[in-house]
Amino acid sequence: MRKAFLLFGILVLTALGPATSVAAPATSTDAGIMFGGQWFEANQSGESTVNFSEMPPILEVYTATWCSNCVDVEHALDAIMNETGLQQYHIHRAINEPQDPLGSIELDQRFYDRYGVSPPPVVVFNGSVIKIGSVTEYDSLESEFTELAQENMDISGTSTFTWNSTSDSTGRVTWAIEPLNLTFPAGASLSAYAWIVEDSASFEEGSNGLGDYPHVVRGIIELGEINMTSNPQVTSGSLNITLPPAYDGNDLSIHLIYQFNLPIEVDGPIILGDEECDMNADCEKEEGVREGLPAAPFIASLCVVFGAALVRRD
Repeated sequence: MRKAFLLFGILVLTALGPATSVAAPATSTDAGIMFGGQWFEANQSGESTVNFSEMPPILEVYTATWCSNCVDVEHALDAIMNETGLQQYHIHRAINEPQDPLGSIELDQRFYDRYGVSPPPVVVFNGSVIKIGSVTEYDSLESEFTELAQENMDISGTSTFTWNSTSDSTGRVTWAIEPLNLTFPAGASLSAYAWIVEDSASFEEGSNGLGDYPHVVRGIIELGEINMTSNPQVTSGSLNITLPPAYDGNDLSIHLIYQFNLPIEVDGPIILGDEECDMNADCEKEEGVREGLPAAPFIASLCVVFGAALVRRD
């Protein structure tokens, strides 16, 4: 009996030890590309015209203040910012998440509806390529992120963005694309959005130790939608908007982002680390995945081994 308990204890300690992570390769999102990145400080009016070929890679970074693996991802992105010219937009997890005050249900739901993955870290490049997790098959995360950020979207034309600040919390956005040279399936549309970004938000209680969290998306406001089936040569729009509040400080900025919406339906399981969950069911094991608890099949195996040892002893 003593040997049986000893064997059981060794197996339990093994299960609760550091988990072995497997690199997840980047894959296509099938959600439609995103581009843009022109921006102004919220309290300063301005106008800019940029050729699409000169626009930066747009990175959506799904993160959280409790996520330690997210720190590795964000440090790798910071290390290649100057080399690649990428722009980061950090979306903090908020659904069923009391530990992170920097996110919102609306932003979290938008990310989930578009990409269908959880939990962080996740990085989406130009809306079209998604990298889940912080493990890589490359020499480093920096190497993989650099390659993904250099994807050529082959878009021609120019974008004009005007921001007229009318108060600390309001202003008018005007945007125009001319011409737009893209071919997409029937039913596709192009939407223009104002992304409201806080340069840095301080949250000392964050358990991953960063303290100051950069590039925090505070809100996304749709400015207009264009039906691409009519093959428009000029698309434009203008809208008065009210800015969401900053978490702290006075460091908001307005970013113009274009997003193609493809006529697709998202089916299949949600990816939860090494777990899967049906999209129509509640994922009760999600917190277990985040905390690195042993999987249910392995616990079952432990029980079988323990039972076999008892039978042999008897």
